Amino acid sequence: MGAHTARTTGLRDLRETAHAAQVRELTAAGVLDDPAWQAAFAAVPRHVFVPYFWTGRGAGHERLWGQDPDPEVRARWLRGVYADTPLATRLRDGELVSSSSQPSLMAKMLRALEVRDGDNVLEIGAGTGYNAALLCHRLGDGLVTTVDLDEEITESARSHLAELGYHPLVVTGDGARGCPARAPFDRILVTCTLPMVPHAWTAQCRPGARILAPLSTGLIALTVRDPGFAEGRFLHTPAYFVPLRGATAARPPRDPAAGAPHGLPYELVENERFQFMLVLTDGVLHPREALDLWRREDRPARERFGVTVSGEGQWAWLDDPQGPYVWPLGQTRD
Repeated sequence: MGAHTARTTGLRDLRETAHAAQVRELTAAGVLDDPAWQAAFAAVPRHVFVPYFWTGRGAGHERLWGQDPDPEVRARWLRGVYADTPLATRLRDGELVSSSSQPSLMAKMLRALEVRDGDNVLEIGAGTGYNAALLCHRLGDGLVTTVDLDEEITESARSHLAELGYHPLVVTGDGARGCPARAPFDRILVTCTLPMVPHAWTAQCRPGARILAPLSTGLIALTVRDPGFAEGRFLHTPAYFVPLRGATAARPPRDPAAGAPHGLPYELVENERFQFMLVLTDGVLHPREALDLWRREDRPARERFGVTVSGEGQWAWLDDPQGPYVWPLGQTRD
């Protein structure tokens, strides 16, 4: 066996070992308790979708590449790919525009999506294609549509998917507009942060459909009643994603490291629960008002909040959509 063949075989063995270890770790953590999703994660290797990623190093970024001539760099790439962390996959002028989500969060979202055999699924935010591959394994190519605004991203995702034999519909376009040609959908899975829910999505859903999307720093799970109405609560899981780009672009959440707004104590601004409420009410409640409400209501967790989407508007609420604490979504920050 030549040196090149030996190196190739060794790297393949390392990949297979790391992939198997990842599935075991996710299963042990309790996020792959559904055998169908466990089988999907076991069948779909993450490294195919992340041939390289960027990592912070000093004042800039370093690219780790699976084909790097330095074996130590390749090993670092592989360890990174199969770590339970999000990975920066595309930077533009130093700004993150696409990433590969944390595998454990992906598993939680797929479980929370509550897909059933035969469901027609739309994914907003194709990214690397990894999530679409997991959906294809679970449902079949013909029931999966994934959309991204950037042609470079969709071309790359399509190539990664094809390498493993998956051929869902990969669309280059504004995710906020959905994909009417493939509607109606039973499930919509969103992998970018929203300021509000585009009405095109509820209009393209069947009654009873489920929309799972990042909003504020959490995940909202909406049940669609009809094309003009959806309502649901946040999951307990925190979630931080790249903002949605396009017609319904999301403003970035407040960064606690940038300073405490309006003299709020740092320990509160950095509190995950309060940060969620601060972002959710941004542009509507003054930060001091948000703090007073949060304290008065015994520091509510994400699950106590919900969202209503209707033809008249969109509202977030605490405990009850008809209760005293309701405020509009999608307001402009002062």
